[in-house]
Parts: sequence; C-alpha cells; structure tokens
Amino acid sequence: MGVDDKVSNTRTTFMLDLQRIQQEGYQLREGEQQQDFVKLMLEYIGDPLPELRDDLIYSTFYQWIKIENRFTDAELHSLLAVLTDDQHLFYQIGNEGDQSVLTRAFSVLPIALIMDRHRRQPFMDHADFQHLKDSLLRYYTEEKDLRGFLPEEGWAHSAAHGADALDELVQCVESDAAVQREVLTAIQAMLYNGKHTFCEEEDERIATIVDTMMNQALLPEQEILDWIRGLAICADWPRSRSQAIARVNSKNFLRSLYFRRDRNGRGEVLTDAILTAETKLNRFAVSKV
Repeated sequence: MGVDDKVSNTRTTFMLDLQRIQQEGYQLREGEQQQDFVKLMLEYIGDPLPELRDDLIYSTFYQWIKIENRFTDAELHSLLAVLTDDQHLFYQIGNEGDQSVLTRAFSVLPIALIMDRHRRQPFMDHADFQHLKDSLLRYYTEEKDLRGFLPEEGWAHSAAHGADALDELVQCVESDAAVQREVLTAIQAMLYNGKHTFCEEEDERIATIVDTMMNQALLPEQEILDWIRGLAICADWPRSRSQAIARVNSKNFLRSLYFRRDRNGRGEVLTDAILTAETKLNRFAVSKV
C-alpha cells in the first residue's frame, strides 16, 4: 500500500468515526481519547470535502467547546496555539482562488467558540488575550480570498467567519475602547477591500459586530455615529471599480445595520446617521446630501 492510499484510508476512517460520534450524541466509546480526534480535526480542518470540514469537524468542535465545555484551560491554550499558527489561521495567507482559504476560514470558527468560552469562564491572561486579539485583527486585514460559497468545496466565507470571531472579541472584558476602535478600522477595511462585492450575507454577520457595540455601549454613541458617517467618504472618491465595491459593500452593510436597529426601536439618532450615510452611498437615491 502506497503513502497516498494510507492517507486516504486514514481520512475515510476518520470521517466514519466522526459520523458515528455525531450519531451517538458526540460521546466517545470506551478506550477512545478526545485528543486523538482533536489532532485529526486540526489536520483536516481545511479539507475540501464540505461534509468533513463543515458538517463533521466544525460541528464537533461546536458541541465539545460550546455545548459540553469538554476542554480544560490547558487544552484550550494548546488548541489556540495551533489554530493561530502558520499552518492554520495564517496558512498561505494572502493567496486567492485556491483551497488554502478553507483552512484559514475554518480555523477562525473554533477560535470564536473558544473566545465565547473565555467570556463565560476566563482562562487567558493579558498576554494571551493580546496575542489572540492581534492575530484576529491581522487575519481580518490580510485575508484576500473573500469568496462566499464555492461550487465544489461549499462554504469558504472568510469575511463572515472572521466577523463571528470579532463579535466575540469585542465582548471580552479585556476589550477596551482602543480594541473596539481597532475592530471598526478592520471592518471598514473589509468593506473597502477593493476586489470583492459581498453577496452571501456577509454584511449581516459584519453588522452583528457593530450592533453588539451599540447594544452593550462598548463605545460612546458619538464615536459610533462618526464612524458610520465616515463610511460614506468613499462616495466622494473618483469613479473606479474599487470605489464601487467600497460604496456597495458599505451601503449594504448600513442597510443590514439599520433594519437591525429599527426593528427593535433603538437609537433614533443612530438610525438617522445610518440613513444619511446610506443615502450618500446610494447612487439611485434622490438626495441633497
């Protein structure tokens, strides 16, 4: 049996094991070790087969981290160290149009789960948190493959997955006003990415971050107002493809945020600011803005 055959057999056996674990309520059988499965989950986290990557590996992480809280603090530290390394969150960072995005985008999802766990049961010290914060912001800035759903590989969705992690980040008690501002800067850079117009509801996932900031008063209202108004600056740029992408992404983001705010009857001043900025970004609106 060749090396390729052995690798294929390991992958097939691993899939069957995860399917069986899922069917049995994510419980392990006698003699099985959680760490053995976690090692393989990290190895195949960016597998091009969506059933393995999304339906099995991510779902198992979700159950074991968020629902069952099965990892010790030391295990979570070790898991984060791997998820944020050059073979996972930063694997071939900057590449576009290949399968490397799957590894990056599906490494950031369990990071979001771990941050949720930290918010509920803190385990990171200041240095750990700073490293993780810097890693997430670097990832969101340096990720260039922003495709949503791929015909064969299923979801990549890096902008949405990264937004989920940033939403957890801003809610951490360690995230002061400076961190909130860094996140807003990263959001604007994503909306102004220059190459990709979002069409897979990334705007909703990104809007969740700012909605969270508003709901929990994580920044003064005036700062949020100023940032929202600032999104419309791209409407004044010379016409170009990059300008159109920034304008359309920002417009759709503001619409998502507006309906989130308006539906709950919150923040008249904020919704007025959103409407004003959206009108400036909307080439089809009759406006004197």
